[in-house]
Amino acid sequence: MLFIVAVLAAVVAFFVYVNAKKRFNKPEATFALMGLAIAILIAVLQFWTIIPAGHVGVIDFFGVVSDNTLKPGVNLVNPMANIVKFDARTQELREEMIVPSKEGLSVQLEISLLFSLSFENANKIYKTVGEDYVQRIVVPQFRSVVRGVTARFEARALYTAERELLAKQMEEELSKLIKPRGITLENAPLRQIILPPGLTAAIEEKLKSEQESQRMQFVLEREKQEAERKRIEAKGIADFQEIVSKGISEQLLKWKGIEATEKLASSPNSKIVVVGSGKDGLPIILGN
Repeated sequence: MLFIVAVLAAVVAFFVYVNAKKRFNKPEATFALMGLAIAILIAVLQFWTIIPAGHVGVIDFFGVVSDNTLKPGVNLVNPMANIVKFDARTQELREEMIVPSKEGLSVQLEISLLFSLSFENANKIYKTVGEDYVQRIVVPQFRSVVRGVTARFEARALYTAERELLAKQMEEELSKLIKPRGITLENAPLRQIILPPGLTAAIEEKLKSEQESQRMQFVLEREKQEAERKRIEAKGIADFQEIVSKGISEQLLKWKGIEATEKLASSPNSKIVVVGSGKDGLPIILGN
């Protein structure tokens, strides 16, 4: 549209310039010439368009949408076409809603949705939905999926590790609905979950009891392992004593006693050795 206006302005400025030259009206001719130059410059600039970084351009030529989209940068276009620019960067949609649980309880959720528009499908979005695609597609589908998924889980699941499973199911189901339309789902994190006060206290008490039970199981298992260790240690000592007792005989003890007597007898220390007077016939040693 601006191109047509610039062309018309250039034509008018040209005729004004010609008439001013015929009437020898120099000031009027000068202003007309300046207007002609500006109009031509504006018309020429309409052959180019700049798409900002992270955006995509859709070409609308009097209701006919081109299958090609414009990438970020400077693009040569039809000056009479309308260029609609879409933001293709990651966008965040934050919602606070009251959703039902499997038991029928009302749970307050604060959840975000991170999504982006596909560069290749921007023209499809423009033709089928329009520029306000977030409010027409993303928001209604997002709310519907969140309520549908939370209704399959108990309220306790939203308060424990199962919330990751819930978030994953939301992402999968929502992606099936909006991805064919040209919208890429990146993530759907749960920001905050507010349960009824009584239910929160009951869940915390139950979790505390489960943790205490797990701790007691750990203690019992540790005591069983310690008892098994002591049993193995006692058996080893008993086996050792049995082996040693079998290897020591009366003859061996007497022989060791004789060897000790011989060593004492050869010692320079003062002593008296009475041979054969001790128990079992071993020598009795009397020292100073």
